[in-house]
Formats: sequence, structure tokens, C-alpha cells
Amino acid sequence: MLTMKDVCLHYGQSQILYDVSIDAAVGNVTCVMGTNGVGKTSLLKTIAGTHHRSHGLYSLDGEEIGKPAPHILAHKGVAVVPQGRDIFPLLTVKENLETGYACLPRGARKVPGEIFELFPVLKQMLGRRGGDLSGGQQQQLSIARALITKPKLLLMDEPTEGIQPNIIKQIGEVIKYLRDQRTMAIVLVEQYFQFAYDLADEFVVLERGAVTLTGDKSAITEERLLEAVSV
Repeated sequence: MLTMKDVCLHYGQSQILYDVSIDAAVGNVTCVMGTNGVGKTSLLKTIAGTHHRSHGLYSLDGEEIGKPAPHILAHKGVAVVPQGRDIFPLLTVKENLETGYACLPRGARKVPGEIFELFPVLKQMLGRRGGDLSGGQQQQLSIARALITKPKLLLMDEPTEGIQPNIIKQIGEVIKYLRDQRTMAIVLVEQYFQFAYDLADEFVVLERGAVTLTGDKSAITEERLLEAVSV
């Protein structure tokens, strides 16, 4: 679904990503790991189109991608669950979900029942304002909003950050379910090591904006991965 090769990213005179290559297949969770400040979120923003690479190739579902605006990539099937959730605090839960309709043809603009099966609490809170929800509930809303768009590629940035353990477990089960449906590729940025290790099929480790370790889970031991992300 996603192939990026030798991607570089600059902010002004500063280079953030150095020749980063990453593949993400449908039915797989590709986990991007590394310590704070190594370029993980910048990589996701480059995939989502909010940052434009200065060099490198990018193809999505077999189509070579130039440097389109984020809304163009959203229409092509890229959905983002951003770090910090970024829900609309003054809109209701229902209205937050409906913001995903912009990527859908008019006849498909409805909230699938599957959303409420994955996140039952949202059905009970459709009339509540997003800002009144707990952090864990907001994270569930953020994921649900992304799923409304029926993505081919789901980008998730630190979905466990600041979330209580029972919600982390639920989010993990949702990611497993989405992977097993084999309708999308998932790229997960995550620092909670055990959560990431349990879910991932592929690993990409970044250090100072460059890939230092990449491979299938079967080829990378837990000890080697822990050492790589602890540098």
C-alpha cells in the first residue's frame, strides 16, 4: 500500500529525515520506533502530506505521489490519528465523527454500526461535546473519526500517550481487529515498547532522522529491538 524510498525532509535549513525508506503492506502493522525527537512524527506528517519531502519517492497503492495537499491524500485513502488527538472540543461527538464525511461520496455519508461495536462508549455520548470527554474517550473518538473515511492507509501517532491502561488494551484490540480485516495498511508510531512489540508485523527504528534498523518481526529479537530504541 505504501512505499517510500530515500525520503529526505528539511525544515528551512535544518534536515530532519535522511534517506528514509519504509514499506507498509495491507493487513500489516508497521511500527515506527525511536526516542523523542528522532523524526517519527515528521515522517508521519510527510506521509500525510502536511510536510513535503525535499527528496525521495513515494507511492500509494501503486500510484506514484507527487507533493499533494493533505486533503488530496485523504481522498486517496490516507487517514491520520494525530498525536494529541486533535478532536474539535466544541463539536459534539456526532459532529466530530461527521467531519470524516468530507472524504466520502454523498451516498456513503453515515456512521457505520461497526464504529459503535469497536467503541461502544461513543454511542452513549453522541450529544456530548468532544471537549467534555476524558482523554481515553477522546482518543477513541479520534480513531473512530479516521475510520469513518474508510482508509487504505491508517497513520497512528502515539495512540497510547496519556491514556489509562484499560483504554490502551481496548485500542490494542481495535488495531488487531483492523489488521485482521486486511482492508488497510497501518503505520503506528509508538514509544510504549510492549504495546508496539505485541502489535507490530514490521519495525522501522529511527535515530537522528535516519533508519538504523528495519525488518520483519520474525527477524528481529525483542532484545535487539529494545537495544535499538534505547540508544
